[in-house]
Amino acid sequence: MKTKFCLILLLCFTVALGAEKTFNMQNANGHLRLQATLSNGTLYFSLAHQKKVVIDRVALGLTREDSDFSQGLSVAHFSGPANHSESYSMPQGKRRQIDYAANEYVLSVQNAQGQPMDIVFRLSEDGIGFRYRFPNTTSDLKKITHESTSFKFATGTRAWLQPMSKAKTGWESTNPSYEEPYSMDVDLSHPSPIGQGWIFPALFRSGNTWLALTEAAIDETHCASRLIYDTTSGAMRLAYPQPEEVFTGGGLEPVSKLPWQSPWRLIAVGSLKTLTESTLGTDLARPSVIAQTDFIKGGMASWSWILGKDESVNYDTSKSYIDYASKMQWPYCLIDADWDRRIGFEKMHELVEYGRARNVKLLVWYNSAGAWNTTPYTPKHELLTEESRDKVFSRLVDMGIAGVKIDFFGGDGQSMIAYYEDMLQSAAKHKLLVNFHGATLPRGWQRTYPNLMTVEAVKGQEFITFFQEVADAQPAHCAMLPFARNLFDPMDFTPMVLDRIPNINRRTTQGFELALPTLFLSGIQHLAESPEGMAKMPKFVIDYLKDVPVNWDESRFLDGHPGKFIVMARRSGNTWFITGINGENAPRELVLDLSFWEKANGILIGDGANGFEQSTVQATKKVAVKLKPYGGFVMKF
Repeated sequence: MKTKFCLILLLCFTVALGAEKTFNMQNANGHLRLQATLSNGTLYFSLAHQKKVVIDRVALGLTREDSDFSQGLSVAHFSGPANHSESYSMPQGKRRQIDYAANEYVLSVQNAQGQPMDIVFRLSEDGIGFRYRFPNTTSDLKKITHESTSFKFATGTRAWLQPMSKAKTGWESTNPSYEEPYSMDVDLSHPSPIGQGWIFPALFRSGNTWLALTEAAIDETHCASRLIYDTTSGAMRLAYPQPEEVFTGGGLEPVSKLPWQSPWRLIAVGSLKTLTESTLGTDLARPSVIAQTDFIKGGMASWSWILGKDESVNYDTSKSYIDYASKMQWPYCLIDADWDRRIGFEKMHELVEYGRARNVKLLVWYNSAGAWNTTPYTPKHELLTEESRDKVFSRLVDMGIAGVKIDFFGGDGQSMIAYYEDMLQSAAKHKLLVNFHGATLPRGWQRTYPNLMTVEAVKGQEFITFFQEVADAQPAHCAMLPFARNLFDPMDFTPMVLDRIPNINRRTTQGFELALPTLFLSGIQHLAESPEGMAKMPKFVIDYLKDVPVNWDESRFLDGHPGKFIVMARRSGNTWFITGINGENAPRELVLDLSFWEKANGILIGDGANGFEQSTVQATKKVAVKLKPYGGFVMKF
């Protein structure tokens, strides 16, 4: 009898697991629809845009060291939609004042042991976000060992992806630094050239619908993630970092007491206009934790190292670059690696005072590194603990330094993410601006810590100055970046060489280069052009560069295609800047719809027969623009 009763229980449990249940969700206008399904104890959802399925199956689930939440699941409760709305402001990025609204749903499940987990969904006009949440309270730490999240796209989907590098490779073992060239318009099964998958943001096209995948609201309890194509399932699965990507002696995987929630996995969905104008990456980020933000001011910066390299980091050259920034009315001058040995603290005091008299603030370089790489540059080993950071940052503030560029981080593991957060908190405490180089994607940190002005995480101008093959690829690469790397997060490409790059044949035109500071988003734009190169430019170009914002009230996508070309319009106050580049080696003619601005004529600076050419633009609804091969332009209304 006992055996028979157990068999009946087992049969009932099997039937319960086998029963398929669906849960429907949608955004406010119904253009995005999500259907979650529980089948045989596993959970997944499909996503449709304009009634067409664009992601067939997003598998869900987590595995903790002590419990499995990927199978044997049952639904305890489903709620929604609840209206989630918030308004916030950003001191940098594509839009200053942002209003976010979404329908929120919560699917509460339990595993075979009856332990609870929630999956929270938010569906907004421009995409979706979902995250895992453990609502219980514990005093002991729980470790996540695996995440089952994977994305199986509709047949025929194409991808634009940046490869993840192999950890602890490259110059002085400094990888990963998110500095690889994109694979563009490839099949999902296209092998990652380094064999480590792909990084965020990842861009996809399913039919006429574009999608961008990334994550937001990552904190010190979690690691960052990447994508790896699973040849068996044909899906892009989420993967945790490589074992080497840790702070020395620190942890790799997510670990926290409960309650705990994962970062948001977010998918922006729609047209290229929808994606490029979306703020989903900060909408889902954690709100600012900085109470006093009066010290946070963006702007342009002069920078000697990019063209002058190590020998330019000296007292006299630094003075000349302070003069340069002052003449151009730029608020900052960056002094790079080895300044402590090549200039010294005593002389740096003098440079700070020299800059103060000319209304230019100094930014200085630091090496983040402990034992995770072998970079020789200094100051090094000085930021590894809170005590040492407080000592260093207090000294810098007493000197009058405005911010720090911190370089050569060690990856995406949980302990390294915690190190980033510790650094941002320490810098905010001392009212210092921050620029991360050799670093991970910020994933919305600029909202949480508005003193984070910019992050490299791109194969930028530095590589162009070293390698001709990178210069050859620059036009298409730059035409790719606004659609992926720079889609949600600030990017320190260090743009714009108008004259020449030593020992490199620049492929782009002057108009192309002039467009980059307003095309790329960065709280501080460290411009590559030297004082000597700028002196060769026409007065109208110099005057234009004296009044270029980095903080925008509004951004509009006008035209473009990833890796081919792009035209963006950005507004600061009552002034519009319209900027475009051609990533292809063929002339391109565009007709731009400027009906949003018909108040006054403006100027157009582009490529003439022998260099820059300026003309007047009539304030009409349609404006025709011709771009040279690898050319560009700027307009100002």
